[in-house]
Amino acid sequence: MKSNNSLNSFYFQFTLFVDYGPLRYLLFSLCMLIYMTIISANVIITVIVYLGKSLHQPMYIFICCLSFNSVYGTAGFFPRFLMDILSDTHLISRPSCFVQLHVIYSYAACEPLILGIMAYNRFVAICQPLHYRTFMVVRYLVIFAVLYPAFAVGVCVYLTVRLPLCGYKVHRLFCSVVHLSCVDTTVNRIAGSVFTTTTTFLPLFFVLYTYLQILLVCRRSSSEFRGKALQTCLPHIVTYVIFFFSTFCELLLSRFKADEVSPIVIVVLSLEFVIIPPISNPLVYGLNLPQIRGVFFRYFKTQKMVPAA
Repeated sequence: MKSNNSLNSFYFQFTLFVDYGPLRYLLFSLCMLIYMTIISANVIITVIVYLGKSLHQPMYIFICCLSFNSVYGTAGFFPRFLMDILSDTHLISRPSCFVQLHVIYSYAACEPLILGIMAYNRFVAICQPLHYRTFMVVRYLVIFAVLYPAFAVGVCVYLTVRLPLCGYKVHRLFCSVVHLSCVDTTVNRIAGSVFTTTTTFLPLFFVLYTYLQILLVCRRSSSEFRGKALQTCLPHIVTYVIFFFSTFCELLLSRFKADEVSPIVIVVLSLEFVIIPPISNPLVYGLNLPQIRGVFFRYFKTQKMVPAA
């Protein structure tokens, strides 16, 4: 039944938050620590790529873009989430809800596009090295990976804003309100399917194709060449598997009604979606790529050797 209360027409209420009493301060501290770890790790990767002149290459620029995207996506979730942990009321205004919706889903759409471009970068570097400089137009690829998700998610959010809603209770940790619609949402579902296909599944098929070509080239190459190719490709494969698994869980969760899924499952999958990929990217690339480790340790040793004024 549609509510006539003006408060309910302007606010949504998150229903998964419960009063844990004094325990909420421990939960807040733990989540704040996770958020600060994500921010610090991704900022460090970005600074290392900026400071290391030897890292001013397409692959490392794309890694830097992944880190920036992780900071952007978590900024759309954690500040509000941390506030809700300590708050007694869990209301969010409609404008704030739709802004959060745009930030989180544009982050989620940008990630596989960047990973797809990174796969193309590896494909050209390994399979067509003579044309590498010609094909890799970094600036335009990054602009596309940023603007297309922003536009596509903006269209989906606009279609959602236009829906008349018959409720205000959101059974998620972040905004997802299409299920509250009073009318048929076929247009939204079609737009969502097109959006998901172009930003998630097409990049997945492209990544599979590029790595199949890379494997075919490696089969005909020396063991030293295969070792170098594996060293540069393995972090990307790990990152893509982690992100695709997280995205798949989120898509699966969105296909069920809230009363059909345990609240614990909703909380775990929602947190996994916004925590695991942002924290795994700097760990995978920072710890696994010797070029990034080398710049970090050189800069760290230089700072220790500079005498205090």
